[in-house]
Amino acid sequence: MSEHFRVQGGGRLVGEVDVVGAKNSVLKLMAAALLAEGTTTITNCPEILDVPLMADVLRSLGCEVTLSGDVATITTPAELNHRADSEAMGKLRASVCVLGPLVGRCKRAVVALPGGDAIGSRPLDMHQNGLRKLGAHSEIEHGCVVAEAEGLHGAQIWLDFPSVGATENILMAAVLADGTTVIDNAAREPEIVDICVMLQEMGARIEGAGTSTLTVHGVESLRPTEHRVIGDRIVGATWAFAAAMTQGDITVRGVDPHHLDLVLEKLRTAGAEVTLEGDRAFRVVQRERPRSVDFVTLPYPGFATDLQPFAIALSSVSEGTSMITENLFEARFRFIEEMVRLGADARTDGHHAVVRGVERLSSAPVWASDIRAGAGLVLAGLCADGATEVYEIFHIERGYPGFVENLRKLGATVERVGA
Repeated sequence: MSEHFRVQGGGRLVGEVDVVGAKNSVLKLMAAALLAEGTTTITNCPEILDVPLMADVLRSLGCEVTLSGDVATITTPAELNHRADSEAMGKLRASVCVLGPLVGRCKRAVVALPGGDAIGSRPLDMHQNGLRKLGAHSEIEHGCVVAEAEGLHGAQIWLDFPSVGATENILMAAVLADGTTVIDNAAREPEIVDICVMLQEMGARIEGAGTSTLTVHGVESLRPTEHRVIGDRIVGATWAFAAAMTQGDITVRGVDPHHLDLVLEKLRTAGAEVTLEGDRAFRVVQRERPRSVDFVTLPYPGFATDLQPFAIALSSVSEGTSMITENLFEARFRFIEEMVRLGADARTDGHHAVVRGVERLSSAPVWASDIRAGAGLVLAGLCADGATEVYEIFHIERGYPGFVENLRKLGATVERVGA
């Protein structure tokens, strides 16, 4: 019998939960350490499966990496290996973020096409086009992105879409390019701001972090630094949805609530009471069955595609009918197939889903297809009659440190079964 979570339905989630560093930031910060010779220390790292995988990628490039609790220590050599084609690359979607630092530092890179979640295609065209604008030659060869340049120079770069990954790779290559680079239609996520802050601590000259235009004045070299990862807004939002779905009362600490302004406003519309506690905590209280709310996924500051499964799960137990529109990843709606197993009244039409809320879901065995889908199924199981079994739980543990422990602390009855 494969390892899975058994989730007992019923009961409110009540209490406090601490959120650690952002998964969508820490892996990119680890890659940024490639840009400076010497020892870089990253604190507030989440203890999730992806961090040691990224450590393996960096080791394959010649770095010494030590992981101890929430601290990653990365010692980068003077001469890096430019081939990132280790086995770990195939398990980790974010591993492609070493492309920009390798091109910036080594002027050449061979990076295996990444693996990761089954949520749809994530083409690398914008990554490659940006590097070409900076003076690199880049092609896909034998399952790898191959890029090389005699030297990098500043450029005016327009992104067709505000891709987080493309913004990061172009940014990390541009910080060591000759001259000034302007990235228009850049991603604006808090994780982009986090990497800009770390690069600035390393000596990079960057303007416009958090806006759609990034201006990068290239420097000759960077220095190692110590940097604290921002709190994980997606994990924070997960607990906010958990409170709303279970008609609970949860205080979330360790994440800036202003990174979740739209999410918290949607929950207010659903009937939740939301209070902010400075820039490090917030509380969500749901006293009655939530009301239906429509959701549309968009790049930040819009509603994050990572939170779409939670929007569907909430809608499944809300009063009324919700429309959820997915604009980013075509395969995210695979989650709905599993929700239907739990008794959800949902159907899809293209990139729209219509969900009619039911008072109670019914337990069933379900399978996680990605990190957020897995967590969404666990929360749905809390709103079902009987015991729900969630399989493929390794996905969940790639994004949620201590997930079961936190659920139990909040009053859930959930256990890990199998070996």
